[in-house]
Amino acid sequence: MSQTSRTPENIETSFAPFRQKMEAEGLSESAIRAFRGSYAALLAGETGMIPEDTISPAKDLPCADELTAPAAERAAALLKQTVIIKLNGGLGTGMGLEKAKSLLPVRGEDTFLDLIARQILLLRSQTGGEVPMFMLMNSFSTSADTAGHLAKRFPQLGGTETWELMQNKVPKVLASSLEPATAPGSPDQEWCPPGHGDIYACLAGSGWLERLLSNGVRYAFVSNSDNLGATLDPAILAWFADSGMPFAMEVTRRTESDKKGGHLAVRLSDGRFLLRESAQCPKADEGHFQNIDQHRYFNTNNLWIDLQALKSALQANDGLIPLPPIMNKKTVDPRDAASPAVVQLETAMGAAIECFAGAGAIEVSRVRFAPVKTTSDLLAVRSDAYELTEDFCLRLHPSRNGQPPHLHLDQKLCKLVDGLEHNFPHTPSLLHCRSLLVHGPVECGAGVVFKGDAVIHNHTQAAVKLKAGVHEGPISIG
Repeated sequence: MSQTSRTPENIETSFAPFRQKMEAEGLSESAIRAFRGSYAALLAGETGMIPEDTISPAKDLPCADELTAPAAERAAALLKQTVIIKLNGGLGTGMGLEKAKSLLPVRGEDTFLDLIARQILLLRSQTGGEVPMFMLMNSFSTSADTAGHLAKRFPQLGGTETWELMQNKVPKVLASSLEPATAPGSPDQEWCPPGHGDIYACLAGSGWLERLLSNGVRYAFVSNSDNLGATLDPAILAWFADSGMPFAMEVTRRTESDKKGGHLAVRLSDGRFLLRESAQCPKADEGHFQNIDQHRYFNTNNLWIDLQALKSALQANDGLIPLPPIMNKKTVDPRDAASPAVVQLETAMGAAIECFAGAGAIEVSRVRFAPVKTTSDLLAVRSDAYELTEDFCLRLHPSRNGQPPHLHLDQKLCKLVDGLEHNFPHTPSLLHCRSLLVHGPVECGAGVVFKGDAVIHNHTQAAVKLKAGVHEGPISIG
């Protein structure tokens, strides 16, 4: 399909059925306008490519470890002006879950959500009140489970009306005609999540942005619920407040294991920061993209937002933050490859760094970045390679010098949480483990300690029973 003949008029004509569909579903004008921005980019044939010769590496960033914590009185005053927002819309389907990933136990019976709640209550005990404010950005899939869990374990946090920010949904787009996809037998399949870039439309469309500002809340700290290293640091809060920046991103140094992930850069044309993901890198520039000495920093998804600046940016951009869309090619029924091809339009919240003049970034240590995306990550954070601090922060043990253990578990057996817990009914010690490679079934007993580079190759059908003691180097069975 040729995209060159599109005009603003027939873009509106093409978008009309999407507007009608979204209005019928009760979605806010903010959500509709945000989706229209992504749809217009799709119609215009935008690729989103960012060639190397249009950017320069980010460098000379301030370092959070060099900041001084504010005095207690100022810290308390700043906390009263701050809302902590945790992204909690993920089900963890990649790990076989059918409930919010944040409800996975991570320390004893405590889940991610329990530890987050304890962090909030501790901060509030320091201010003697109901601040800082706390919100969870839920999806329709995680709302009920999350609300039920918090009502049972932490009723003092209140009901959903005090803390829930509900994620929107957007229509899938037929790849063949760029019209709304239909699935008469399964109407839910006509919709998809819009990505966490939806947070800006959610704040505006729900009325929460105005409510927060009217309650004297100026700053938002946003992070993922599966990253328990991302606690509210008063030193970074004070730095952000003093900087006058509208938006700031916490970044950390890339390692070899991060070289295929996105990085921070500076656009030459206007000097603004931007994020470049692998899908936005031309093939010819992959060598530059993966050079971690050249492009040093990646986004932790820990973001700081001046809510007054966000309101001004929304007003200046017709009610939306013009985020670059991510165009995912799928089928309308994800379980049926023969069903019609669709495009799912998503956005990432960190990409907003290029939408604010004067936005900045700050380098943080790896302890503020411990996300759980796989069962290997889950086993690592459950182990003693991570410590639970007095302020309920789960962070890499200091003795590891910022280097997490590299775990490569058998994906046929351990990709799902049930499989992980079948093979590892007891969590081993990984404090002194550089890497662990497991191939084939195992049964990890209590008191198992992995050190150095541990390798288990089991070529039989029977599980290797790992007994208490130190395991280092290769073990090969069968």
